[in-house]
Amino acid sequence: MSDLKLDIAHSALLVMDFQTAVVEGYAIDQDRLLAATDGVIAAARHRGMRVIYVVVAFRAGFPEISPYNKVFSAFKASGGIAAEVHPRIAPAAGEIIVTKRRVSAFLGTDLDMILRSNGIHTLVMCGVVTSGVVLSTLCHASDSDYRVLVLRDCCSDIDQSAHALLMERVFPRHATILTSIELIHNLKV
Repeated sequence: MSDLKLDIAHSALLVMDFQTAVVEGYAIDQDRLLAATDGVIAAARHRGMRVIYVVVAFRAGFPEISPYNKVFSAFKASGGIAAEVHPRIAPAAGEIIVTKRRVSAFLGTDLDMILRSNGIHTLVMCGVVTSGVVLSTLCHASDSDYRVLVLRDCCSDIDQSAHALLMERVFPRHATILTSIELIHNLKV
């Protein structure tokens, strides 16, 4: 991968749905995923790139969940999900945490306002699951004219064929796909 020419001041790393329960329930090869993601977070912090965490959480009683929403009705029936980010990649003091109530990190959140208020035009994405938060957020970001990079090895999906299809055939139409090592190399340039 050639030099990406990342403008660090106008870029942000989105760490999406890395909650402990999501990682343990939907990620393949958790140790490798968490190690790669931790390395990227450390490199981004070292270079001064903004790191933004996105978590999914609901109010008591789940008033945000419609009975027509197939994805989140299951969460409601099971009693919800804890919003804590996995301790191996926990947010540092002062880092932004965006709480979402849908699959996309944008829908119904203040993420777009935060990005635009800080002059962010390049998004580096990682998340669990590839066919969920990463796909939905990537589509919204691309349609909103953000430059999008997706870290292949910092995304995971229990459906490995869906992950491969998205990374190889769908995402490249909207984003630059690279590995954590390739991004880290470009952060050192």
